[in-house]
Amino acid sequence: MTDATVASSAAALPTRLTARALLLGERLDTSGLERSDMIAAAPLAFRVGSIGFAALFRFGVAVLVGLSPVEEDDFLAKIKLRVSGERDRIDDEAAVIEISPDHEDHVPPGGPFLLKDLSPQRFLVVADALAKSVSLARDEREVSAVFDVIEPFAAQLAKAGRPPGNRRSMLRLIGQALLVQHRMSGRIAIEEKPDILWDRPDLERLYARLEDEYELKERAGTLKRKLDVVVETARALTDIIDADRATRLEATIIILIVAEILIALAQSLLWRSGH
Repeated sequence: MTDATVASSAAALPTRLTARALLLGERLDTSGLERSDMIAAAPLAFRVGSIGFAALFRFGVAVLVGLSPVEEDDFLAKIKLRVSGERDRIDDEAAVIEISPDHEDHVPPGGPFLLKDLSPQRFLVVADALAKSVSLARDEREVSAVFDVIEPFAAQLAKAGRPPGNRRSMLRLIGQALLVQHRMSGRIAIEEKPDILWDRPDLERLYARLEDEYELKERAGTLKRKLDVVVETARALTDIIDADRATRLEATIIILIVAEILIALAQSLLWRSGH
């Protein structure tokens, strides 16, 4: 369906719609869900109901717009088994879209988003920004939790002059940080623009405005710097723990050698005194 067709039927659509990005889990398997009426393959997007759209991102996010609560629950139930790493808490990012055929696309701070129409192409642009924003929110929260864990270790080092002895905890922190890095660079690719812009460069401005509204680049940059700090701090603490253990091991070996020498001398003296 072209933008012109959508615009001609705009009067029949609600003037306000709510778009929701739902972070369902770590991954969302979209294979086999392709259908004849899909509007995009990556992300997999298609119409739902009479006026709604859905976009499924492989990094675990579903973006829905124009669905009633019943339609939304029914749709999520259908894709539930395709979610891996399902989360106990479903994070969401919501935005109000106002259809305004007489105006250019506009994204005022705090919303609502003013769109000429809700064409499939515009939906894909909005869905991409929402999906990235809700994923960033999850990663920001996880990195903050890692900081909360790593701070007591650093405080103990500063206060006592000795590192904490739990090397496994340090390695776990490094692993958590590396997982977030992998998600950002491999699956989500925050700085990459949606594929639809190759075919519709006229929507570049809309995406740029959404990117600014959600501060995608700034948040990704801040998150990357925090991840670097976490990894470097955890590695430094791990190295200190290893060095401390090595020093204790060397001291133990020296003590054992000295003890062995003393035992040998004692045995020698006893042998001489007996003869």
